[in-house]
Amino acid sequence: MIFCQIEHGVLVKFSPPLISGTLIRRYKRFLADVELDDGSVITAHCANTGAMTGCAQPNWRVWLRDSQNPKRKCRYSWELVENEQGQMICINTARANEVVAEAIHNQQIPALNGYATIQREVKYGQENSRVDLLLRAENRPDCYIEVKSVTLLSKDGLGLFPDAKTSRGQKHLRELTAIAQTQQRAILLFAVMHHGIEKVSIAHHIDHLYGELLKHAMVAGVEVICQRFDCNREQIVADLPVPFAI
Repeated sequence: MIFCQIEHGVLVKFSPPLISGTLIRRYKRFLADVELDDGSVITAHCANTGAMTGCAQPNWRVWLRDSQNPKRKCRYSWELVENEQGQMICINTARANEVVAEAIHNQQIPALNGYATIQREVKYGQENSRVDLLLRAENRPDCYIEVKSVTLLSKDGLGLFPDAKTSRGQKHLRELTAIAQTQQRAILLFAVMHHGIEKVSIAHHIDHLYGELLKHAMVAGVEVICQRFDCNREQIVADLPVPFAI
């Protein structure tokens, strides 16, 4: 895997700078209408298939990446939003895998230090899956990592996952459980992309089966890591780990 060479500690550097605006609405899952600061209204691509509860309120401040490609159907992509408490949230779920891989490469997640190679989207398992990250090193078991972006915030500062029922997430837990049972290392890594989240748990009221599958996975040896990332309009950097409660 090739990593971009950016200043030490920075996992993502937004270049060119993000463009700010005000959210009008998010709709059809992948689209968002935004009024830019110059008063023009554009439609941006929203790379988030979840419910985005608490992340897509009209009139909230948002930041967009300009592809600078006028031929692209949606020239702009939605990256960040700021809620009423001034907390920044990265709603682009594709960023989670990117920053986790960079943080592992930079040895910023101590529990995952010491691996020689990092591969992405490797086929594995019995259900036709692709693992987000596969770490390998001589004389060590392979390490399979599924990354989940956490942006749903409860009133008491608890980050919840998932924000909608997820058959795909359930499949990943079954696959990780099977990996753990072969004495290889299996990791469920929650990438916390919301400034207000101080602890992570499962949204049992949203997807009870996901919670039950995770309990079974942990008994089988699947490890859970919760790593927070600091997101702002200029960059994303690794923050502190946060605790997990099933």
